[in-house]
Amino acid sequence: MGLDQETQPVPARSDAAGVVAGLREVFATGRTRPAAWRIAQLEGVIRLLDERESDIAAALADDLGRTAFDSWLLDITAPRAEAAYARARVRWWMRRSLRPLSANMLPALGWVQYEPLGVVLIVGPWNAPVTLVLNPLVAAVAAGNCAVIKPSELTPATSRLLARLIPEYLDPEAVVVVEGDGAVTQDLLAQGVDHCFFTGGTEIGRKVMAAAAPHLTPVTLELGGKSPVIVAADADLDVTARRVVWAKLLNSGQVCIAPDYLLVDRSVRDDLVARLVSTVEEFRAQAPERGLRVVDERHFDRLARCLASTRATVAVGGGTDRASLTVEPTVLVDPELDEPLMTEEIFGPILPVLAVDSLDEAIAFVTARPKPLAAYLFSRSGDSRRRVLAGVSAGGIVVNHLIYHYTAPQLPFGGVGPSGMGRYNGKWGFEALSHRKAVLVKPFKPDPRFAYPPYTDRAKAIMRRLF
Repeated sequence: MGLDQETQPVPARSDAAGVVAGLREVFATGRTRPAAWRIAQLEGVIRLLDERESDIAAALADDLGRTAFDSWLLDITAPRAEAAYARARVRWWMRRSLRPLSANMLPALGWVQYEPLGVVLIVGPWNAPVTLVLNPLVAAVAAGNCAVIKPSELTPATSRLLARLIPEYLDPEAVVVVEGDGAVTQDLLAQGVDHCFFTGGTEIGRKVMAAAAPHLTPVTLELGGKSPVIVAADADLDVTARRVVWAKLLNSGQVCIAPDYLLVDRSVRDDLVARLVSTVEEFRAQAPERGLRVVDERHFDRLARCLASTRATVAVGGGTDRASLTVEPTVLVDPELDEPLMTEEIFGPILPVLAVDSLDEAIAFVTARPKPLAAYLFSRSGDSRRRVLAGVSAGGIVVNHLIYHYTAPQLPFGGVGPSGMGRYNGKWGFEALSHRKAVLVKPFKPDPRFAYPPYTDRAKAIMRRLF
Protein backbone atom coordinates (compact mmCIF):
# COMPACT_ATOMS: atom_id res chain seq x y z
CA MET A 1 0.00 0.00 0.00
CA GLY A 2 1.08 3.63 -0.22
CA LEU A 3 2.05 6.46 -2.47
CA ASP A 4 5.24 7.14 -4.36
CA GLN A 5 7.62 9.93 -3.45
CA GLU A 6 6.11 12.35 -5.93
CA THR A 7 2.63 12.18 -4.39
CA GLN A 8 3.89 11.70 -0.81
CA PRO A 9 6.66 14.30 -0.44
CA VAL A 10 9.13 13.94 2.40
CA PRO A 11 8.17 16.48 5.09
CA ALA A 12 10.58 19.33 5.65
CA ARG A 13 11.97 20.34 9.01
CA SER A 14 9.36 23.06 9.46
CA ASP A 15 6.60 20.45 9.08
CA ALA A 16 7.46 18.60 12.32
CA ALA A 17 4.39 19.91 14.13
CA GLY A 18 2.13 19.05 11.22
CA VAL A 19 3.61 15.58 10.84
CA VAL A 20 3.09 14.68 14.48
CA ALA A 21 -0.38 16.26 14.54
CA GLY A 22 -1.35 14.25 11.47
CA LEU A 23 -0.13 11.02 13.04
CA ARG A 24 -2.08 11.81 16.20
CA GLU A 25 -5.24 12.24 14.14
CA VAL A 26 -4.69 8.87 12.47
CA PHE A 27 -4.02 7.20 15.81
CA ALA A 28 -7.17 8.71 17.29
CA THR A 29 -9.29 6.95 14.66
CA GLY A 30 -8.25 3.60 16.14
CA ARG A 31 -7.16 2.15 12.81
CA THR A 32 -3.75 1.04 14.11
CA ARG A 33 -5.17 -1.01 17.00
CA PRO A 34 -6.61 -4.11 15.27
CA ALA A 35 -4.36 -7.11 14.80
CA ALA A 36 -5.09 -7.10 11.06
CA TRP A 37 -3.52 -3.64 10.64
CA ARG A 38 -0.47 -4.61 12.65
CA ILE A 39 0.05 -7.81 10.69
CA ALA A 40 -0.34 -5.94 7.39
CA GLN A 41 2.46 -3.56 8.39
CA LEU A 42 4.73 -6.44 9.40
CA GLU A 43 4.05 -8.14 6.08
CA GLY A 44 4.90 -4.85 4.39
CA VAL A 45 8.31 -4.82 6.07
CA ILE A 46 8.95 -8.37 4.87
CA ARG A 47 7.89 -7.57 1.30
CA LEU A 48 10.02 -4.42 1.27
CA LEU A 49 13.11 -6.40 2.26
CA ASP A 50 12.36 -9.26 -0.15
CA GLU A 51 11.46 -7.16 -3.18
CA ARG A 52 13.91 -4.28 -2.77
CA GLU A 53 17.05 -6.04 -1.58
CA SER A 54 19.03 -4.91 -4.64
CA ASP A 55 17.93 -1.28 -4.16
CA ILE A 56 18.93 -1.43 -0.50
CA ALA A 57 22.31 -2.94 -1.38
CA ALA A 58 22.96 -0.22 -3.97
CA ALA A 59 22.16 2.55 -1.48
CA LEU A 60 24.39 0.99 1.20
CA ALA A 61 27.20 0.57 -1.32
CA ASP A 62 26.91 4.26 -2.16
CA ASP A 63 26.84 5.37 1.49
CA LEU A 64 29.16 2.87 3.17
CA GLY A 65 31.03 1.02 0.42
CA ARG A 66 29.44 -2.29 1.42
CA THR A 67 29.23 -5.40 -0.72
CA ALA A 68 25.77 -6.72 -1.58
CA PHE A 69 26.36 -9.80 0.58
CA ASP A 70 27.38 -7.74 3.61
CA SER A 71 24.31 -5.57 3.15
CA TRP A 72 22.11 -8.67 3.13
CA LEU A 73 23.87 -10.00 6.23
CA LEU A 74 23.80 -6.75 8.22
CA ASP A 75 20.66 -4.94 7.08
CA ILE A 76 18.27 -7.51 5.63
CA THR A 77 18.40 -10.69 7.71
CA ALA A 78 17.73 -9.26 11.19
CA PRO A 79 14.69 -7.05 10.42
CA ARG A 80 13.17 -9.71 8.18
CA ALA A 81 13.47 -12.32 10.91
CA GLU A 82 12.15 -9.84 13.46
CA ALA A 83 9.12 -8.98 11.34
CA ALA A 84 8.34 -12.64 10.60
CA TYR A 85 8.68 -13.52 14.30
CA ALA A 86 6.33 -10.71 15.33
CA ARG A 87 3.82 -11.47 12.56
CA ALA A 88 3.42 -15.04 13.83
CA ARG A 89 2.95 -13.97 17.45
CA VAL A 90 1.37 -10.51 17.61
CA ARG A 91 -2.19 -11.76 18.14
CA TRP A 92 -0.99 -13.72 21.15
CA TRP A 93 1.06 -10.79 22.49
CA MET A 94 -2.00 -8.53 22.30
CA ARG A 95 -4.16 -10.77 24.50
CA ARG A 96 -4.78 -9.59 28.03
CA SER A 97 -2.72 -11.44 30.61
CA LEU A 98 -4.74 -12.62 33.62
CA ARG A 99 -2.89 -12.20 36.92
CA PRO A 100 -3.62 -14.14 40.13
CA LEU A 101 -4.63 -11.90 43.01
CA SER A 102 -3.97 -12.29 46.72
CA ALA A 103 -6.77 -13.58 48.93
CA ASN A 104 -7.55 -10.19 50.47
CA MET A 105 -8.46 -8.85 47.01
CA LEU A 106 -11.05 -11.53 46.27
CA PRO A 107 -13.57 -11.75 44.80
CA ALA A 108 -11.99 -9.93 41.85
CA LEU A 109 -10.34 -10.36 38.48
CA GLY A 110 -7.01 -8.77 37.57
CA TRP A 111 -5.22 -8.56 34.27
CA VAL A 112 -2.63 -6.62 32.28
CA GLN A 113 -3.98 -5.08 29.09
CA TYR A 114 -1.61 -3.89 26.38
CA GLU A 115 -2.44 -0.69 24.55
CA PRO A 116 -0.45 1.36 22.00
CA LEU A 117 1.39 4.44 23.21
CA GLY A 118 0.44 6.65 20.26
CA VAL A 119 3.18 8.26 18.13
CA VAL A 120 6.67 6.75 18.31
CA LEU A 121 9.74 8.61 17.01
CA ILE A 122 12.49 6.37 15.62
CA VAL A 123 15.89 8.05 15.14
CA GLY A 124 18.16 5.83 13.07
CA PRO A 125 21.98 5.65 12.96
CA TRP A 126 24.31 5.62 9.97
CA ASN A 127 26.20 2.37 10.61
CA ALA A 128 23.26 0.00 10.03
CA PRO A 129 20.75 2.46 8.59
CA VAL A 130 18.16 -0.09 7.46
CA THR A 131 18.09 -2.72 10.18
CA LEU A 132 18.34 -0.17 13.01
CA VAL A 133 15.31 1.67 11.62
CA LEU A 134 13.21 -1.34 10.68
CA ASN A 135 13.77 -3.37 13.85
CA PRO A 136 12.37 -0.59 16.07
CA LEU A 137 9.64 -0.02 13.48
CA VAL A 138 8.61 -3.68 13.78
CA ALA A 139 8.20 -3.18 17.53
CA ALA A 140 6.28 0.08 17.01
CA VAL A 141 3.71 -1.27 14.54
CA ALA A 142 3.39 -4.63 16.30
CA ALA A 143 2.35 -2.62 19.36
CA GLY A 144 -0.21 -0.69 17.27
CA ASN A 145 1.52 2.69 17.15
CA CYS A 146 1.92 5.32 14.50
CA ALA A 147 5.57 6.10 13.79
CA VAL A 148 7.74 8.90 12.46
CA ILE A 149 11.17 7.82 11.24
CA LYS A 150 14.21 10.11 11.06
CA PRO A 151 17.02 8.29 9.20
CA SER A 152 20.63 9.36 9.53
CA GLU A 153 21.73 12.25 7.34
CA LEU A 154 25.20 10.63 7.14
CA THR A 155 23.79 7.94 4.83
CA PRO A 156 21.85 10.11 2.38
CA ALA A 157 21.25 7.48 -0.32
CA THR A 158 19.74 5.09 2.22
CA SER A 159 17.73 7.88 3.82
CA ARG A 160 16.24 8.82 0.44
CA LEU A 161 15.47 5.18 -0.32
CA LEU A 162 13.66 4.65 2.98
CA ALA A 163 11.68 7.84 2.43
CA ARG A 164 10.57 6.48 -0.94
CA LEU A 165 9.97 2.83 -0.09
CA ILE A 166 8.36 2.87 3.34
CA PRO A 167 5.21 4.70 2.12
CA GLU A 168 4.95 2.13 -0.69
CA TYR A 169 4.91 -0.85 1.64
CA LEU A 170 3.39 0.43 4.88
CA ASP A 171 0.40 2.61 5.73
CA PRO A 172 1.65 6.03 4.52
CA GLU A 173 -0.67 7.96 6.81
CA ALA A 174 0.46 6.09 9.94
CA VAL A 175 4.20 5.64 9.21
CA VAL A 176 6.03 8.74 7.97
CA VAL A 177 9.70 9.34 7.12
CA VAL A 178 11.21 12.75 7.82
CA GLU A 179 14.71 13.40 6.46
CA GLY A 180 17.17 15.88 7.91
CA ASP A 181 19.87 16.46 10.50
CA GLY A 182 19.89 16.55 14.29
CA ALA A 183 17.85 19.75 14.34
CA VAL A 184 14.97 17.80 12.80
CA THR A 185 15.18 15.31 15.64
CA GLN A 186 15.01 18.17 18.13
CA ASP A 187 11.98 19.63 16.34
CA LEU A 188 10.18 16.29 16.41
CA LEU A 189 10.96 15.75 20.09
CA ALA A 190 9.63 19.24 20.80
CA GLN A 191 6.20 18.05 19.66
CA GLY A 192 5.92 15.75 22.68
CA VAL A 193 5.83 12.36 20.98
CA ASP A 194 4.79 9.37 23.09
CA HIS A 195 8.12 7.51 22.91
CA CYS A 196 11.51 8.10 21.32
CA PHE A 197 13.66 5.21 20.13
CA PHE A 198 17.20 6.43 19.48
CA THR A 199 20.20 4.45 18.23
CA GLY A 200 23.57 6.20 18.18
CA GLY A 201 26.44 7.46 20.28
CA THR A 202 26.35 8.13 24.01
CA GLU A 203 26.89 11.89 23.74
CA ILE A 204 24.04 12.35 21.26
CA GLY A 205 21.97 10.03 23.41
CA ARG A 206 22.35 12.49 26.30
CA LYS A 207 21.09 15.31 24.06
CA VAL A 208 18.11 13.25 22.96
CA MET A 209 17.25 12.47 26.56
CA ALA A 210 17.54 16.13 27.51
CA ALA A 211 15.27 17.16 24.63
CA ALA A 212 12.73 14.51 25.66
CA ALA A 213 12.70 15.63 29.30
CA PRO A 214 10.45 18.74 29.01
CA HIS A 215 7.60 16.54 27.75
CA LEU A 216 8.54 13.59 29.98
CA THR A 217 8.81 11.57 26.77
CA PRO A 218 10.03 8.05 27.59
CA VAL A 219 13.12 6.99 25.65
CA THR A 220 14.80 3.83 24.51
CA LEU A 221 18.50 4.56 24.00
CA GLU A 222 20.58 1.97 22.17
CA LEU A 223 24.07 3.42 22.49
CA GLY A 224 27.40 1.62 22.60
CA GLY A 225 30.65 1.68 24.50
CA LYS A 226 33.79 -0.40 24.59
CA SER A 227 32.66 -4.02 24.33
CA PRO A 228 35.40 -6.28 25.77
CA VAL A 229 36.41 -9.80 24.80
CA ILE A 230 37.91 -11.99 27.52
CA VAL A 231 39.93 -14.94 26.22
CA ALA A 232 40.81 -17.61 28.77
CA ALA A 233 43.80 -19.93 28.47
CA ASP A 234 41.55 -22.91 27.67
CA ALA A 235 39.85 -21.26 24.68
CA ASP A 236 40.04 -22.81 21.21
CA LEU A 237 42.36 -20.20 19.74
CA ASP A 238 41.69 -20.97 16.07
CA VAL A 239 37.93 -20.61 16.50
CA THR A 240 38.38 -17.57 18.73
CA ALA A 241 40.56 -15.81 16.14
CA ARG A 242 38.14 -16.49 13.30
CA ARG A 243 35.09 -15.33 15.22
CA VAL A 244 36.75 -12.22 16.65
CA VAL A 245 38.17 -11.10 13.29
CA TRP A 246 34.87 -11.81 11.53
CA ALA A 247 32.96 -9.68 14.04
CA LYS A 248 35.57 -6.92 14.08
CA LEU A 249 35.67 -6.49 10.30
CA LEU A 250 31.89 -6.44 9.81
CA ASN A 251 30.96 -3.05 8.37
CA SER A 252 34.59 -1.93 8.85
CA GLY A 253 34.21 -2.30 12.60
CA GLN A 254 31.38 0.24 12.63
CA VAL A 255 29.03 -1.91 14.70
CA CYS A 256 27.86 -0.94 18.18
CA ILE A 257 28.46 -4.44 19.55
CA ALA A 258 31.74 -5.06 17.72
CA PRO A 259 34.62 -6.34 19.88
CA ASP A 260 36.44 -3.22 21.04
CA TYR A 261 39.45 -4.77 22.76
CA LEU A 262 40.76 -8.17 23.86
CA LEU A 263 41.88 -9.21 27.34
CA VAL A 264 43.85 -12.42 26.80
CA ASP A 265 45.42 -14.76 29.32
CA ARG A 266 49.13 -14.01 29.17
CA SER A 267 50.05 -17.64 28.56
CA VAL A 268 48.26 -17.69 25.18
CA ARG A 269 48.43 -14.01 24.21
CA ASP A 270 51.23 -14.31 21.65
CA ASP A 271 49.73 -17.45 20.14
CA LEU A 272 46.35 -15.77 19.73
CA VAL A 273 47.89 -12.64 18.23
CA ALA A 274 49.66 -14.77 15.61
CA ARG A 275 46.34 -16.43 14.74
CA LEU A 276 44.55 -13.09 14.58
CA VAL A 277 47.17 -11.84 12.13
CA SER A 278 46.95 -14.92 9.90
CA THR A 279 43.14 -14.76 10.01
CA VAL A 280 43.10 -11.10 8.94
CA GLU A 281 45.40 -11.95 6.04
CA GLU A 282 43.26 -14.96 5.07
CA PHE A 283 40.00 -13.02 5.22
CA ARG A 284 41.41 -10.13 3.18
CA ALA A 285 43.38 -12.20 0.65
CA GLN A 286 40.86 -11.64 -2.15
CA ALA A 287 39.97 -8.06 -1.22
CA PRO A 288 40.51 -5.48 -3.98
CA GLU A 289 42.28 -3.11 -1.58
CA ARG A 290 44.07 -3.42 1.73
CA GLY A 291 41.88 -1.04 3.68
CA LEU A 292 38.25 -0.99 4.75
CA ARG A 293 36.16 2.08 4.03
CA VAL A 294 34.74 4.14 6.90
CA VAL A 295 31.76 6.43 6.70
CA ASP A 296 33.25 9.93 6.27
CA GLU A 297 36.26 12.20 6.71
CA ARG A 298 35.53 12.99 10.36
CA HIS A 299 35.51 9.36 11.39
CA PHE A 300 38.52 8.60 9.21
CA ASP A 301 40.53 11.44 10.74
CA ARG A 302 39.66 10.27 14.26
CA LEU A 303 40.86 6.73 13.52
CA ALA A 304 43.98 7.97 11.76
CA ARG A 305 44.88 10.12 14.78
CA CYS A 306 44.42 7.14 17.08
CA LEU A 307 46.79 5.06 14.97
CA ALA A 308 49.33 7.85 14.66
CA SER A 309 49.45 8.40 18.42
CA THR A 310 49.39 4.81 19.62
CA ARG A 311 52.35 3.43 21.55
CA ALA A 312 51.27 -0.15 20.91
CA THR A 313 53.10 -2.72 18.79
CA VAL A 314 51.43 -3.08 15.38
CA ALA A 315 51.02 -6.79 14.68
CA VAL A 316 49.27 -6.27 11.35
CA GLY A 317 47.84 -3.32 9.42
CA GLY A 318 48.10 0.23 10.66
CA GLY A 319 47.88 1.89 7.25
CA THR A 320 45.35 4.54 6.20
CA ASP A 321 44.37 6.27 2.98
CA ARG A 322 42.34 9.46 3.24
CA ALA A 323 41.58 9.63 -0.48
CA SER A 324 39.58 6.40 -0.28
CA LEU A 325 38.60 6.80 3.42
CA THR A 326 40.08 3.38 4.14
CA VAL A 327 41.77 1.98 7.23
CA GLU A 328 43.67 -1.30 7.16
CA PRO A 329 42.46 -4.05 9.49
CA THR A 330 44.80 -3.57 12.42
CA VAL A 331 45.81 -5.62 15.45
CA LEU A 332 47.66 -3.70 18.17
CA VAL A 333 49.47 -5.29 21.09
CA ASP A 334 49.83 -3.65 24.50
CA PRO A 335 48.47 -0.12 23.95
CA GLU A 336 48.77 2.30 26.86
CA LEU A 337 45.59 2.55 28.90
CA ASP A 338 45.39 6.32 28.54
CA GLU A 339 45.41 6.22 24.73
CA PRO A 340 42.20 7.23 22.90
CA LEU A 341 42.02 3.66 21.59
CA MET A 342 41.53 2.49 25.18
CA THR A 343 39.41 5.36 26.48
CA GLU A 344 37.00 5.93 23.56
CA GLU A 345 34.82 3.57 21.53
CA ILE A 346 36.89 2.70 18.45
CA PHE A 347 34.14 2.11 15.85
CA GLY A 348 36.63 1.06 13.20
CA PRO A 349 38.71 -1.96 12.09
CA ILE A 350 41.31 -1.60 14.87
CA LEU A 351 41.67 -4.23 17.60
CA PRO A 352 43.83 -3.65 20.70
CA VAL A 353 45.06 -6.76 22.55
CA LEU A 354 46.14 -6.71 26.19
CA ALA A 355 47.50 -9.50 28.36
CA VAL A 356 46.07 -10.35 31.79
CA ASP A 357 47.36 -12.79 34.38
CA SER A 358 44.02 -14.18 35.51
CA LEU A 359 40.29 -14.21 34.87
CA ASP A 360 39.81 -12.14 38.03
CA GLU A 361 42.11 -9.46 36.60
CA ALA A 362 40.11 -9.40 33.36
CA ILE A 363 36.83 -9.08 35.24
CA ALA A 364 38.24 -6.29 37.42
CA PHE A 365 39.51 -4.47 34.30
CA VAL A 366 36.05 -4.51 32.72
CA THR A 367 34.13 -3.59 35.86
CA ALA A 368 36.41 -0.61 36.53
CA ARG A 369 35.11 0.98 33.32
CA PRO A 370 31.68 2.11 32.07
CA LYS A 371 29.24 -0.72 31.47
CA PRO A 372 29.42 -1.85 27.82
CA LEU A 373 26.63 -2.73 25.42
CA ALA A 374 28.07 -6.22 25.01
CA ALA A 375 30.75 -8.40 26.57
CA TYR A 376 32.23 -11.62 25.25
CA LEU A 377 33.98 -14.61 26.78
CA PHE A 378 35.90 -17.42 25.08
CA SER A 379 36.44 -20.39 27.38
CA ARG A 380 35.61 -24.08 27.70
CA SER A 381 35.16 -23.77 31.46
CA GLY A 382 31.75 -23.66 33.07
CA ASP A 383 33.30 -22.08 36.13
CA SER A 384 34.81 -19.27 34.03
CA ARG A 385 31.44 -18.70 32.40
CA ARG A 386 29.67 -18.47 35.75
CA ARG A 387 32.27 -16.05 37.12
CA VAL A 388 32.07 -13.71 34.12
CA LEU A 389 28.26 -13.80 34.00
CA ALA A 390 28.13 -12.96 37.70
CA GLY A 391 30.94 -10.41 37.71
CA VAL A 392 30.50 -8.41 34.49
CA SER A 393 27.57 -6.05 33.96
CA ALA A 394 26.83 -5.49 30.26
CA GLY A 395 23.80 -5.07 28.06
CA GLY A 396 24.29 -8.66 26.88
CA ILE A 397 26.94 -11.36 27.06
CA VAL A 398 27.84 -13.98 24.45
CA VAL A 399 30.04 -16.96 25.28
CA ASN A 400 32.33 -18.39 22.57
CA HIS A 401 30.95 -16.15 19.81
CA LEU A 402 30.05 -12.52 19.19
CA ILE A 403 27.11 -10.36 18.04
CA TYR A 404 24.63 -13.22 17.56
CA HIS A 405 22.49 -12.23 20.55
CA TYR A 406 21.27 -9.19 18.60
CA THR A 407 19.71 -11.40 15.93
CA ALA A 408 17.74 -13.57 18.40
CA PRO A 409 14.18 -12.21 18.76
CA GLN A 410 13.73 -14.51 21.74
CA LEU A 411 16.28 -12.47 23.74
CA PRO A 412 16.04 -8.84 24.88
CA PHE A 413 18.58 -6.45 23.37
CA GLY A 414 19.75 -3.18 24.85
CA GLY A 415 22.30 -1.46 27.04
CA VAL A 416 22.86 -0.72 30.70
CA GLY A 417 24.16 2.48 32.24
CA PRO A 418 26.02 4.61 29.65
CA SER A 419 25.54 1.94 26.97
CA GLY A 420 21.80 2.57 26.89
CA MET A 421 18.42 1.94 28.45
CA GLY A 422 15.37 -0.04 27.44
CA ARG A 423 15.02 -3.35 25.62
CA TYR A 424 13.71 -4.51 22.29
CA ASN A 425 13.66 -7.59 20.01
CA GLY A 426 10.61 -9.83 19.82
CA LYS A 427 8.05 -9.46 22.59
CA TRP A 428 10.48 -7.23 24.51
CA GLY A 429 10.08 -4.55 21.81
CA PHE A 430 6.31 -5.00 21.72
CA GLU A 431 6.16 -4.47 25.48
CA ALA A 432 8.58 -1.52 25.41
CA LEU A 433 6.32 0.33 22.97
CA SER A 434 3.04 -0.65 24.66
CA HIS A 435 1.41 0.65 27.81
CA ARG A 436 0.87 -2.25 30.18
CA LYS A 437 -2.40 -1.14 31.77
CA ALA A 438 -3.38 -2.76 35.06
CA VAL A 439 -7.07 -3.65 35.29
CA LEU A 440 -8.90 -4.86 38.42
CA VAL A 441 -12.61 -5.72 38.33
CA LYS A 442 -14.72 -6.39 41.46
CA PRO A 443 -18.39 -7.29 41.81
CA PHE A 444 -20.85 -5.15 43.78
CA LYS A 445 -21.32 -7.95 46.32
CA PRO A 446 -20.08 -8.77 48.88
CA ASP A 447 -19.65 -5.28 50.33
CA PRO A 448 -18.83 -5.74 54.05
CA ARG A 449 -19.65 -2.80 56.28
CA PHE A 450 -16.44 -3.14 58.32
CA ALA A 451 -14.42 -1.91 55.31
CA TYR A 452 -15.81 1.64 55.69
CA PRO A 453 -15.48 4.29 58.42
CA PRO A 454 -16.16 4.89 61.15
CA TYR A 455 -14.02 1.88 62.03
CA THR A 456 -14.87 -0.06 65.16
CA ASP A 457 -12.19 -1.86 67.12
CA ARG A 458 -13.48 -5.13 65.69
CA ALA A 459 -13.34 -3.74 62.11
CA LYS A 460 -9.78 -2.56 62.65
CA ALA A 461 -8.75 -5.97 63.93
CA ILE A 462 -10.34 -7.70 60.91
CA MET A 463 -8.65 -5.33 58.45
CA ARG A 464 -5.27 -5.79 60.11
CA ARG A 465 -5.62 -9.55 59.62
CA LEU A 466 -6.71 -9.14 55.99
CA PHE A 467 -4.14 -6.58 54.88
